[in-house]
Amino acid sequence: MALRVVRSVRAAVGSLRAISAPSAPCSLRPWAASPALLLVRKFTEKHEWVTTENGVGTVGISNFAQEALGDVVYCSLPEVGTKLNKQEEFGALESVKAASELYSPLSGEVTEINKALAENPGLVNKSCYEDG
Repeated sequence: MALRVVRSVRAAVGSLRAISAPSAPCSLRPWAASPALLLVRKFTEKHEWVTTENGVGTVGISNFAQEALGDVVYCSLPEVGTKLNKQEEFGALESVKAASELYSPLSGEVTEINKALAENPGLVNKSCYEDG
């Protein structure tokens, strides 16, 4: 599950949108992150991550979180236009083992969602740092 956050230089609030990216496997070591991974992703205590590039941030969940959940079978994402505040719940993931809320690491407005997750929520497990 990935969201993008765009921040305006003049405004404190940006906009969030989902992205699709090439498939890439998650790390094989959920308890450790490579130095390269840490340089591009910042992780929250609740296992969401955010990357930024040219003022645009992308949000998702960590490999540790997707492994703890197990096979994700449903993904609830906010609607386009939803305004989010930092550390507020914005969605949920349901798996065969449990359900988990998603919390926004940034404030912003949803401008697009990752529609692929509605049809294939298992992308979170297959590619938590790219497609999911």
